Amino acid sequence: MFYFLSKAIDFVAMPLSIVFFLLLYSLLARKRKGRKSAAIMAVVLLYLISNTFLVNSALNWWESKPVNMSDLKVTYDVGVLLSGGLMDANHPAEDHAVLGKRGDRVLQTYLLYKAGKIKKILITGSSSSELMLEGKGETRQAADLMVQWGVPAGDILFEEKARNTRENAMFSSIILKKRFPAGKYLLITSAFHMRRSAGCFAKVGIHAATFPADFYGGYYSLRLQDFLVPSPDAIAGFSMLWHEWIGNIVYKLVGYT
Repeated sequence: MFYFLSKAIDFVAMPLSIVFFLLLYSLLARKRKGRKSAAIMAVVLLYLISNTFLVNSALNWWESKPVNMSDLKVTYDVGVLLSGGLMDANHPAEDHAVLGKRGDRVLQTYLLYKAGKIKKILITGSSSSELMLEGKGETRQAADLMVQWGVPAGDILFEEKARNTRENAMFSSIILKKRFPAGKYLLITSAFHMRRSAGCFAKVGIHAATFPADFYGGYYSLRLQDFLVPSPDAIAGFSMLWHEWIGNIVYKLVGYT
């Protein structure tokens, strides 16, 4: 129930959905003042979420700070890699791996393993039932890619039931507590998603160090157009961030973090 409710909230509360509802109201409302106010609110909101400077600032504030591998002074028994966008499943007939929009998580996990920072890799998360039946779920595809890069297959573990971050933590904790009860764990996920992920794992008794990947904020010098010209990339970045903020609030309210 929670899974489907969260998807409904995603649709209703996302920034572009709000803009759409405001514009729809501006067309249908009977009172001229109400129509005008709704249209103005839609334009202002659209400008704010498409402003590169504002969105970049919000991302830099929210995302976990980068961690250099040289900063990791211990070797972790397990690196826990959260799935979701690791691999591109739009072309299931292809005979080679295609990294998805969160593919940096796979690369960083591989680099951590090759650098001797983690001994084992646990990939957690489910995929569509069709891909799972074909053995092409993204956890398996990510693992196959790392094996091609030189990671021994025996050093990769799987958890393939989790549909959300809460379940990632719950199902992974069962494996970790059973197989590595006194182990040291390193949590690997996108920088924007790390706060909620770490909170979920801590809630189920897994207190892991964190290694953020897949950064979207930027520390470059901004141009004048970043302040003035609306950007579709900024809208995408803020939509992702807004989704994470809502998820973080909901998880806190229901006691998942």
